Amino acid sequence: MRLHNKKYGAGDNQFGVKMGDIRNIANKIKTDHELGLALWETGNIDARFLAALIINPKQLSIGEVDSIVCTNRFAHVADWLSSYVIKEHPDKEELRERWMKSEDAMAARAGWSLTAGRVTRNHEGIDITALLDRIEKEMPIAPTETQWTMNTTLAQIGINHPQFRERALAIGERLESFVTILHLRAAHRPLPRFGSMRW
Repeated sequence: MRLHNKKYGAGDNQFGVKMGDIRNIANKIKTDHELGLALWETGNIDARFLAALIINPKQLSIGEVDSIVCTNRFAHVADWLSSYVIKEHPDKEELRERWMKSEDAMAARAGWSLTAGRVTRNHEGIDITALLDRIEKEMPIAPTETQWTMNTTLAQIGINHPQFRERALAIGERLESFVTILHLRAAHRPLPRFGSMRW
């Protein structure tokens, strides 16, 4: 597990505990907000995975959530934070709007992840044309950590909004986004022919 984590960008501050074992520990602890914050502060990858499961999102201020997101640099931890902390936070929309303007790669990753959710489940007030413009312009030069959730947003636009599907597919083709093409396939779209794809 340690080597696996390092392969995907984790540093040396880790024990290499299996994900299933971390979940088992969390199931025994349930929620322990103060312990979760203390674990996060260690910077240890395994401790941060556990922290994401036992922190109470409703007890975090906006500033605390922002700090947690920006002090993390491992994408797998970011995904757990997104699923178990950020998406459960009562002010996630305010955070989404803040992070969509952020130059921090992990904050932007979190912002695009929340935007993908909005596009999928509640797109009222979301300018999808503007999102597509941003994705087309910014995704090729965005940090890898941010590209993944930008791409998820692109795929969800294509799947859930038929009027934008052709453009989403065209952007995916142009940016050689294999993940987007696979997602659009779920919307029963024929696969285009590609040369090399980098996703």
